[in-house]
Amino acid sequence: MIILALLTGCTKQEPKHYTNEILNRMTPIKDQGDSETCWIYAMLATIETEHLAWGDSVNLSPYYIEKMMEQEPEAPKSKRGEAATLLRLMEKYGIVGYDAMRSVDTPAPRFVFMLGAEYTPQEFARSVCAPGEYLQLMCDDDKPYDEVSELDTPDNWLHDRYLNIPIDSLFAKTEHAVRQHHGVCWEDKSHSMAIVGIAHDDEGEKYFIMKNSWGTDRPYKGLEYISFDDFKKHTVAVEMTKKAYGLP
Repeated sequence: MIILALLTGCTKQEPKHYTNEILNRMTPIKDQGDSETCWIYAMLATIETEHLAWGDSVNLSPYYIEKMMEQEPEAPKSKRGEAATLLRLMEKYGIVGYDAMRSVDTPAPRFVFMLGAEYTPQEFARSVCAPGEYLQLMCDDDKPYDEVSELDTPDNWLHDRYLNIPIDSLFAKTEHAVRQHHGVCWEDKSHSMAIVGIAHDDEGEKYFIMKNSWGTDRPYKGLEYISFDDFKKHTVAVEMTKKAYGLP
């Protein structure tokens, strides 16, 4: 997919100069290693940025969700999925903090301890992300707009349904959400990242700043810059809160 070629190309050239117009708060960059779980990292990073915008702070464990996939009979061996898959699994199995589980090879914690209180992972998850809080958006020209349809991709193995809107509307909603400091998750056909800001280059071209999950040894220390034009060409799905979208 083109986005991977763009990201790979970053390592073969001198880093381009960007001016950040807005860079929202984020938790530390993580590294998915050789796993295919970028969708877990991206959606958790989106939730973390959303909380930071509220003045709250959570740092969540992607390994917990990866571990819970072992209980899902329909889960692919590749462990691929969509950001919406993360939300479904988090609602079912809960979530724990990053410090509580830093490896998929360790046992999953049965309880979460926070501010002197004890929670189950499900209770903690509901405090972090309420059921139905996030909206799944897509743009598919072959399906009716302003209706909810299943996203047609093998990675959508839970058959989640998305609100289908035109790409210009999807772009406008995304830009507005980022400028209002909301967390936004972005997906193309082969990768997922959290959008954390907006920038422009020396020629004035605009970019979304994305928090990647490939570690910090790349030119922009874990961030990637995806042009507005590439966003419109390659976006498959976007997740943001209903509030960020403009719904009550």
